[in-house]
Amino acid sequence: MELTTIYFTILLVSGGLTVLYVLLSDILDGIFDIFDGWLSPTLILSTPAFFGASAYILERFSPFDSLVAGLIAAAIALGLATLFNLFILTPLQHTEESVAYSDEDLEGKQGEVILTVPADGFGEVVIRSDSGTIAKTAACLDNQVIPSGTEVVIVKMENGIAYVTMLALDDL
Repeated sequence: MELTTIYFTILLVSGGLTVLYVLLSDILDGIFDIFDGWLSPTLILSTPAFFGASAYILERFSPFDSLVAGLIAAAIALGLATLFNLFILTPLQHTEESVAYSDEDLEGKQGEVILTVPADGFGEVVIRSDSGTIAKTAACLDNQVIPSGTEVVIVKMENGIAYVTMLALDDL
């Protein structure tokens, strides 16, 4: 069997397994929890793919003999795998998976009353942020009427209700 055939087979098999793992990674993550650090299955599977591709190209189109082409291909594969890990895999691992929030995240946020909050009842407040707009049922912490359009701050969240107080101008 020729070396180019071997290199091309390595490329196809490891590239195919890499794509398959990426597509099924949510299912397979429980199995591969031991690779939770810097060594991920995507990195392990992509390194032979990089090697196979660069070795195939060097064997077909370069003047180097097979040993030198294999060593250069190994160096290229390690370099590409390192760059792949640093600039693609690591940033992807540190991204947020959702824009979900908890009620506790809203405490201390400023909002605007969109439905008047009576002294002993409930109104509605809207909180605008980079991730969207959130409307919450609101009650006044100080038992006073807060008219629509008033800027407020959420003091505490309890059972999905935002307990607010008016935002004084000197608080800004």
